[in-house]
Amino acid sequence: MKALKTLDFLMFLWYYFLMEKRTDLETSNTEMVTISRAEYEAMQARLSGLEEQLRSKTEELAETLLKNQWLLENLKLTKKKLFGESSEQLDQMVIEKFGHLFNEAEGWDASSYEKETKVKSHTRKRRSGSIEDVIPDGTLTEVVEHRLPEKDRICHVCGTEMVEIGKEVHRSLQMKPAQFWVREDVYYTYACKDCERETGKAVVVSTPRKPSVLPGSYASPRAIAHIMTQKYVMYSPLYRLQQEFERQGLKLSRQTMSNWLLSVSDTWLKPIYDELHRKLCQENVLHGDETTLQVLREAGKSATSKSYMWLYRTSGCAEHSIVLYEYQEDRKAKHAEEFLDGFSGWLHADGYQGYHKLPERIRVVGCAAHARRKFDEALTALPKEQQQTFRAAEALCYFAKLFQLEQSFAELKPEERYTKRLEQAKPVLDALLAWANDLIPRTAPKSALGKALHYLKEQWPYLVRYLEDGRLELSNNRAERSIKPFVMGRKGWLFSNTPAGAQASAVIYSLIETAKENVLDPYRYLLWVLESAPAMALEGDAWAGMLTPANAPETCKIPKETQPDETNEY
Repeated sequence: MKALKTLDFLMFLWYYFLMEKRTDLETSNTEMVTISRAEYEAMQARLSGLEEQLRSKTEELAETLLKNQWLLENLKLTKKKLFGESSEQLDQMVIEKFGHLFNEAEGWDASSYEKETKVKSHTRKRRSGSIEDVIPDGTLTEVVEHRLPEKDRICHVCGTEMVEIGKEVHRSLQMKPAQFWVREDVYYTYACKDCERETGKAVVVSTPRKPSVLPGSYASPRAIAHIMTQKYVMYSPLYRLQQEFERQGLKLSRQTMSNWLLSVSDTWLKPIYDELHRKLCQENVLHGDETTLQVLREAGKSATSKSYMWLYRTSGCAEHSIVLYEYQEDRKAKHAEEFLDGFSGWLHADGYQGYHKLPERIRVVGCAAHARRKFDEALTALPKEQQQTFRAAEALCYFAKLFQLEQSFAELKPEERYTKRLEQAKPVLDALLAWANDLIPRTAPKSALGKALHYLKEQWPYLVRYLEDGRLELSNNRAERSIKPFVMGRKGWLFSNTPAGAQASAVIYSLIETAKENVLDPYRYLLWVLESAPAMALEGDAWAGMLTPANAPETCKIPKETQPDETNEY
């Protein structure tokens, strides 16, 4: 507002000066006004000064208006992140307006693009509403019979006893809170009395004792597996579990539960984690991501500082899925390099520059979903009436076409997908790059659109790298989906107390998410591991490799009829 007032004042001065000169010219027909050269030069200097002030204030005003625009864009984006929908759905009117970007030969169907994530077509069993449709096979049935007392079976007309002629059965689903009980394992010892009479020394044999998961503790595999599942699958912090147990009369402190998790993770789960890590680095295609974590008691750092949970996982081309988390105190690229020691191939990642500092043996593949999101934010920052004509919508249509193509290639073999991408996807990418190069010089760098264009141009060598091999993917959504369970859990328990706790969480999350990726029930898998590991460890050092999710028995698998619907990331 101040800049506008200053500009108005300068315009007034300029107008007044011109009016003075006009008056002098008008009177020149009748009267010649003579001024000295010094007066003339002074007037010229004054005029130049006013012009310079006017130019300076005009530039200042333009810069102020541009800053205000950036502030409004950021404000709207912030409000959307806090209170708006998370969907990045492209408006149908926008699609129709820019549908000319793709001709009919390319098969662009605006109606087919609704969201970036689509669900594969599948047949769903029709639900009848019967209890058999919701319970698994083998569920125990409790039968409770209700009969009239003998006195009520007497006919009130003739006085004789009535007989049963039929029955009505009502079936209902019953539930009860998690139960707890004490199990006593009694191991008997045997002695030979005949040997004792003849030799004076009895032969003594003891029943073999099953090794404990935590020697000297009353913890059981069932209890530990339940606590792990509640915290890392259901996102319930230990203090809530403590409160729930107390309501049932069980005085089990969160400190005790925490000690159980730390000990079990270090003794039995970490060796399995290391075996999965070794197998992960043998793959050719991986995905990576990272998110923040707060650790209260970390040496050399304040309680409010940021630490990081890194994630690495296999791609869709792997025979068995592996998802691994790793805790680190910071976000330096050296952590990824050290974790991926021995790995050589492609790594899908977001735009974090740390990944681009990795050795040449690791070829980073960019994420089109991140690049697309920048343009979506630029479009969201505008009022609704301006979005249909905004240039960012053109970029979203290009990305929509790319994701649509990937969806159509999903069932192809890698070799076929590679060929199809070069034929159909590469022309779309070339057009997107040409469009961006044309627009960059005419766009304010600090605007939302300018930032999106800059990100696209900066990431372009990595974004197009998925064309190099049919096993690669257009986005890093696979890693983002895998890191989401940790983010959801973090909202519940907020922080880790120590680095040891953070690393234990990384190990437990790794086994749980890997189990889920291999269609295993996390609780049954953890129970199988904790019941089997102590005995198998006595027989040799190869036990960890035999307890990976890929080797889990059928009893650990989720029933096929209750498995979640398969989805396609595109």
